Amino acid sequence: MEVGGERCAKQRQVLILFLLLGVALAGWESRRYSVMEEAESGSFVANLAKDLGLGVGELAAREAQVVSEDNEPRLQLDLQTGELILNEKLDREEMCGSTETCVMHFQVLLKKPMEVFRAELLVRDINDHSPEFPEREMTLKILETSPPGTVFPLKKAQDLDVGNNNIQNYYISPNSYFHVSTRNRGDGRKYPELVLDKELDREEQAELRLTVTALDGGSPPRSGTAQVRISILDVNDNAPEFAQTHYQVQVSEDSPVGTLVVKVSARDLDAGTNGEISYSLFYSSQEISSTFELDSISGEVRLIKKLDFETVPSYELEIDASDGGGLSGKCSVSIEVVDVNDNSPELTISSLTSPIPENAPETEVALFRIRDRDSGDNGRMACSIQDDLPFLLKPSEENFYTLVTEGALDREERAEYNITITVSDLGTPRRHTQHNLTVRVADVNDNAPAFSQPAYTLRVRENNSPALHIGTVRATDADAGANAQLTYSLLPPSDPHLPLASLVAINPDTGQLFALRALDYEALRAFDFQVRAADRGAPALSSQARVRVLVADANDHAPVVLYPPQNASAPCPELLPRAAEPGYLLAKVVAVDGDAGQNAWLSYRLLQATEPGLFGVGAHSGEVRTARPLSERDAPRQRLLLLVRDHGEPPLSASVALHVLLVDGFSQPYLPPPEAPGRAPGAGADEPLTVSLVGALACVSALLVGSLLALGAGRLCRRGGAASAGGGSGPAEGGVAGQLLDVGGTGTLAHSYRYEVCLAGVSGSDEFKFLKPVFPNILGQDVERKSEGSPTFENSLGI
Repeated sequence: MEVGGERCAKQRQVLILFLLLGVALAGWESRRYSVMEEAESGSFVANLAKDLGLGVGELAAREAQVVSEDNEPRLQLDLQTGELILNEKLDREEMCGSTETCVMHFQVLLKKPMEVFRAELLVRDINDHSPEFPEREMTLKILETSPPGTVFPLKKAQDLDVGNNNIQNYYISPNSYFHVSTRNRGDGRKYPELVLDKELDREEQAELRLTVTALDGGSPPRSGTAQVRISILDVNDNAPEFAQTHYQVQVSEDSPVGTLVVKVSARDLDAGTNGEISYSLFYSSQEISSTFELDSISGEVRLIKKLDFETVPSYELEIDASDGGGLSGKCSVSIEVVDVNDNSPELTISSLTSPIPENAPETEVALFRIRDRDSGDNGRMACSIQDDLPFLLKPSEENFYTLVTEGALDREERAEYNITITVSDLGTPRRHTQHNLTVRVADVNDNAPAFSQPAYTLRVRENNSPALHIGTVRATDADAGANAQLTYSLLPPSDPHLPLASLVAINPDTGQLFALRALDYEALRAFDFQVRAADRGAPALSSQARVRVLVADANDHAPVVLYPPQNASAPCPELLPRAAEPGYLLAKVVAVDGDAGQNAWLSYRLLQATEPGLFGVGAHSGEVRTARPLSERDAPRQRLLLLVRDHGEPPLSASVALHVLLVDGFSQPYLPPPEAPGRAPGAGADEPLTVSLVGALACVSALLVGSLLALGAGRLCRRGGAASAGGGSGPAEGGVAGQLLDVGGTGTLAHSYRYEVCLAGVSGSDEFKFLKPVFPNILGQDVERKSEGSPTFENSLGI
């Protein structure tokens, strides 16, 4: 019991020093509360809100919690009332053993902002244990020659209670030889001693049996008894004596089982059995008897169990040396356990926040506490994390640390951090403890969608089928979750006349674009619009891209022949003088094609002719020319069937019939005069005859021309009246009356030409077309196009 008392005294000293140091660091006086042991769970201890000067609501707002030194949840804080209550029954003996003052240290932790308040809970003892002797019967051997007043120590009783509830007095049953004296030793415990009142006489009484009673000071008091058997011996006048009455040794806590701790030695001057010494533990608790073994012959004390400085830092042994005659001597052994660095630091997480939002300023991630059960440098610690992480460790009171972010985090740069907290002590060798934390970064909608390209060009062939997929726009978002889920939409067109809603639709989920109807290249060759991609964040972010749709031409228009017109009721023939030379330009076929590119590239071919070898047509110009001189055998009426064909795939074509009337002499005045640089010899002699012939021919021609002009004027008047009566549909009925076909710079004409068109009459009478009095083959004048892609007709001769 003295060993336990000294250990408890040292523990109290360390505790008091720790508390004083903690008070100096914390700046807040430690509060002490008390509670009786065995109090029921839920018993009121104190009102922490009142003691801390806080409102009841502040405890919950600041996330208050109670943390005990040994991490045992013995106390509970009611955040609603601010009351500190017991979470379980407290057993003082289990918590503190034989330590008289049982104090449980705990901290009140306020997280927001971080504050730590220290407090103590004193567990007061109740008298719930009776004194117990280590043996139900003790045996004493006393020499009959022992003088009165001789003191014989008895084994003390043990009471787990402390203070007044511990043993206060010893009593012995009434007898005429002995009384019991209660003595106090240095550890504060009371020990019984049997005191001889008068001399013994073995012959009168060889043995005595007494009852010793241990009584504590509780209310009501408790007691325990043991039997004392006293054997009266013959004279043995020398008791064993130890070489030293007190042994003090140190043993390392990592010493293996079987290590020699100490060897005690005693001697006896007597001889024979009175001088034979045997060693034994005079008093042995359960802890001592399970840790040490004493050799009764050699006096060696050896370890039979591993030591643990953190559990028991020291032991006190009392060894008895007895001779064969019943005399004994005693010594004490103090064993100090030397601490080694055999405990790794411990880390306890109090709170952890994960995930944490990105772009947030300094944020608390975790709150934890570290401790080391060793002492000295073995118990001093250092805490660290990796250097390449954007986190900081901030120390606080009572070995608490806060893990905070160093600044704003970016989830797109890194979405998860694996943090290793390393705690190292300063012992030799050093011990380390690592704790891994996984901190995830929550996404914030801070990235707008980005299209794969700022502008898209899509091509679609005209006459497409409705709902045709014409292309896809794609955008990506660096965010995650709903912040990265994109929705595509069409923006209103900048051109209010563009019917975008009826042209194109977009899939809002995939960005696929569809043509809603068939497109017509000739009506709309290209159009532009804007596409928007918006995420589903709050608030939503978006971006735009430009889409240009090019309509590719398809060969869906056949060539249209503008000249010669084919809608007249009767053909209007071309006049060809029989004196025309080969290569004479008879007419030019004019055609247009509504398509573009190769689909509008026209070529001309002669399919049929009355005289197959008489005429030829330019493959690209459409000019119809004579291929040979005319002869008398050639029919006066010639019909040519011409084919106009584009170069599309497949090609489209149109045919046109050209009627030719061969004339003799009528067209001669219009032929270009021969270019003679000088008169031939003899010309002067024939000049009068030539003048006479020319004059005669001119008169005849004038009469013929006058007749024809009169006839033509009459027909034009009749046709004009018929056109007025028919509602003015003349061009639709077969031609343009009395007008010229004017084509310039478009279609297939290489030069500008002017043609006079003669409209057909009512019945099958032939119509003639007269050349204007200009030089042959120089028929064209500059032709104007009034609008792009369509020829215009202008009146040139009032026939």
